[in-house]
Amino acid sequence: MRNTSLRLLIGATAATGVLMTGGPAQAACLVTLDHGHVDVVGLAYEDGALEIAVHDESGAEEVEYAPEDVRLRALPGAKTTIPADPSYAFLGTAGKPVWILPEAQDPELLWAGFGAEELESGVLQDDEVDVSFLSVKGPGRLAVYTDDVFGAPETVLVDSGDGLPDTVDLHAGEHTHANWAFTKAGTYTVKVKAAAHLAASGSPVSSRVVTYTFEVQK
Repeated sequence: MRNTSLRLLIGATAATGVLMTGGPAQAACLVTLDHGHVDVVGLAYEDGALEIAVHDESGAEEVEYAPEDVRLRALPGAKTTIPADPSYAFLGTAGKPVWILPEAQDPELLWAGFGAEELESGVLQDDEVDVSFLSVKGPGRLAVYTDDVFGAPETVLVDSGDGLPDTVDLHAGEHTHANWAFTKAGTYTVKVKAAAHLAASGSPVSSRVVTYTFEVQK
């Protein structure tokens, strides 16, 4: 179990060249996303509650989905092997296969991020939201981590192999990406919940528990 503060990168959305005028389009159909810029955890605060949605920014206009309406796919091109470097030991044995949706954008793969741009500064205490990864079910482990400037693992945000929940602290108005690594091919279900406190009253607010489905292809 870990609680990790993730200072996000302001303006990363603009750097992708995505046009984001007006609000996101709404969608209510089952879709598969397997490449392009997608904020897997997209946060908002509306009507007294936190909301978690998937923000698909892979096209000319952002589309917002409920997590349960999306299949997030790691294509075969995400497959690599675990390096011998000890800093990768949390992924398993060196030389074993691992499927990684990378922190740095690869146009042929899903670029999975965290987005809190829709949260207004000053609404939540310290502008902070705790995003808890409650459970992961699948054939292998899920690890979410960031790299240092040399491309080696720097901060492990989530590791289902050493106990959950793991909590990632996100901040209003900001945005970033991370590596999402899966140790075996197959289907994973991931349950996530967001929680915070209102700045004005200190009252707790939270989202419902949402469920993501990741399909990792051989």
